Amino acid sequence: MTENVERVDVAIVGSGFAGLGAAVRLREAGRPDFLILEKGDTLGGTWRDNTYPGCACDVQSHLYSFSFAPNPHWTRTFARQPEIRAYLERVADRFALRDRIRFGAAVTAARWAGKGWELELADGSQVHARVVVWGTGALHEPSVPDLPGIDEFAGTVFHSAQWRHDHDLTGRRVAVIGTGASAIQFVPAIQPRVASLALFQRTAPWVLPKPDRPVPAAMRRLYRAVPGVQKLQRALIYARNEALVSGFLKPRRMAIVERFARAYLHRVFADRPDLEAKVTPDFTIGCKRILMSNDYYPALKQPNVDVVTEKIVRVTPNAVVTADGVEHEVDTIIFGTGFRVGAGLGKSVPITGRDGVRLADQGAVEGFLGTTIAGFPNLFVLTGPNTGLGHSSMVFMIESQLNYVMDALRVLDEHGAVALDTRRDRQEAYNARLQGRLDGSVWAAGGCASWYLDDDGRNRTLWPGYTFDFRRRTRKVRPSDHELIA
Repeated sequence: MTENVERVDVAIVGSGFAGLGAAVRLREAGRPDFLILEKGDTLGGTWRDNTYPGCACDVQSHLYSFSFAPNPHWTRTFARQPEIRAYLERVADRFALRDRIRFGAAVTAARWAGKGWELELADGSQVHARVVVWGTGALHEPSVPDLPGIDEFAGTVFHSAQWRHDHDLTGRRVAVIGTGASAIQFVPAIQPRVASLALFQRTAPWVLPKPDRPVPAAMRRLYRAVPGVQKLQRALIYARNEALVSGFLKPRRMAIVERFARAYLHRVFADRPDLEAKVTPDFTIGCKRILMSNDYYPALKQPNVDVVTEKIVRVTPNAVVTADGVEHEVDTIIFGTGFRVGAGLGKSVPITGRDGVRLADQGAVEGFLGTTIAGFPNLFVLTGPNTGLGHSSMVFMIESQLNYVMDALRVLDEHGAVALDTRRDRQEAYNARLQGRLDGSVWAAGGCASWYLDDDGRNRTLWPGYTFDFRRRTRKVRPSDHELIA
C-alpha cells in the first residue's frame, strides 16, 4: 500500500440517492466514521449527470424521495431534474453530510485485503475501509452503439446523459437514435427548435399519458403545515403503484393496461394511420419499460419530424444511411440509447474479493437480496442485482436495502466479527427461486427481449414482486445466511 492512505470504517461510493441515504443512516445511528467517494465535482448522481431538455422523473415526486426527508415544496406531481437535484443538495445540508464527501475521488479498483477493503482512487491515493457500500447505481454509464463510420461524422455527436448545452440546436438537422425513457422526454423539448428531426426507432415503446400537473401553492402550504397530509398522499400513491405488480407477474392481466395504451395511441394518431402503424409496439406491454408522456406522440406528428424504422447501416460525414439506401442528411446526432446495465459492478471498476476472485470473472453477477454477493465480504451493493422496478420508486428499494446494511453492521458488532460474507449455497437457492418467479412474468412472455435481460437471457435486473415483500425480507439479517469472519 502507498503512504497516502485514509482509513475509515465505511466507504460509500457515489453521492446520489443511494450514497446520501447510506450516509444519513450511518450518521443517525451514531456511526460517523464514514467517507463518501464521489467521482464528480458535485453531488447528485444521475440527477447531476442527466441535464437534457425535458429531463424529469417518471415516479411521483412524493414517493421518489426519502421517507425520512419529505419535501413539501415539490412544484409538480412528477418532479423535473433541477428540483430533484436541489432536493438532494438540501438533504446533504440538512444532515450535515458535506464534510464527509470527497469530490473528484473516482474509484478505479477495489480489493478485499483480509480484514477490509482497499480502494484505489484515480489520483493515486487509497482508502482502506472495513465496509464498502457501493452506491453508484445500475444506470450511470451511457450505452453508445458502435455504428460504422461514426468516427468520420463531420457534425456534433453526443449522448443524452452527456448533453452538449454549448451546441445550439436551433435550425439544426438532428438525428435521434433510440426511443427510450430519455428520448421521449427530450424529443418533444427540442422538436420546436430544430429544422428537422429524424427519429431512428428500432423498437416502438409503449407510452401512456402522464398524469403530471402543477402542485398548487395552497397544497404546498398545507404539506408544510400538516406533514401528515403529505405522508397520506405518499401512502396512496404507493398503494396505487403496487396494484400494477399482479399484471407484471401474470401477463394476461396486462390486457386492460394494453387496451388503454392502444386507445391513447389511436386517439393521437387517428388522422395519421401510417404513423400509428410505425409507433405501435409488437410486444406485450410491460415486457419493456412502460413510458409516460403527454407530448411525445404529438411531437412525432409535427411536419419537421420523420420516424425512421429502417435499420441504420452506416454513418457518412453528413448523413445517417439506412438499409433501404436512404441517406438522411443531418448535422447533429444524439444518442438516446440508455445505459450499460450494471456497468459499475465489477466491469468498469475491477472488484476483487476473497481468494483473488474478480467479480467480472464470475460471469453474470447474482446477489443475495440484491445487496450482498458471495465471496465479497462486507461489500453492500445498493440497487444491485434484481432490485430494479417497473412500477414504483427505487428510493423505496434503497431504503429497504439500507435497513439490511445497518442490521448487518449490528450483527457484526454483536458477534465481534470483522466481516460478513454471504454463503454461496444460500445465494444460489435464493436466485433459483427468484428466477422461477421471473420465468412466468411479463418480462419473459412471448420471447420478450429487453435491456432487462443479460447475455444469458436471464433477467438479473428486476425484482419480481411487491416492494413491501422486499422490505419485509430486508428488515433483518439472518446470520445463518452468511459466514461471519473473525
